[in-house]
Amino acid sequence: MIPEPRPANSDDSAPELRDATLGGGCFWCLEAVFQRLKGVAGATSGYAGGTWPHPSYTDVCSGRTGHAEVVQVRFDPRTLPYAELLRVFFTIHDPTTPNRQGADVGSQYRSIILHHDDEQRDTARRVMEEIEASGLWPRSLVTELEPLEEFTAAEPEHHDFYDRNRGAGYCRAVIDPKIARARQAFAHRIRE
Repeated sequence: MIPEPRPANSDDSAPELRDATLGGGCFWCLEAVFQRLKGVAGATSGYAGGTWPHPSYTDVCSGRTGHAEVVQVRFDPRTLPYAELLRVFFTIHDPTTPNRQGADVGSQYRSIILHHDDEQRDTARRVMEEIEASGLWPRSLVTELEPLEEFTAAEPEHHDFYDRNRGAGYCRAVIDPKIARARQAFAHRIRE
């Protein structure tokens, strides 16, 4: 069989985007940082890692669903390799505190990587070993590594929260320092 000709406007260099699903405290924080990285096509706040189908914010905050607040990041691995995305992740949240990030306490704020395939799982294991050996954090990582079963996007008011509320106290006190830390550690990865 003769293959069909490619359209004249086809682009062999078009990126093959991948998804990563990460939880490390309040999803507003992670989303704000990841949206500023070169190679990220989008970041969506949501819920994963639990047992209830299609939970709401209220359900997750109750602590009964087992879900974590997470961000699903769509990225171009040619520009931002998955391992580097994980290094940013481990730099902007404390992966050594079980079920909390700062004043946000509960299992929904746990540190978790929800891998989409075996390659992501293996890469996450390697990066976690690297982070442990680096001494970046004074205590051992408690980050969970689990396969992604289901992702539920959060309600619309949670999307782009930082960009819509930069002057809010939480944004200034909690999110701004995380963005600053990412800018300092990964200046070459931040969009202008």
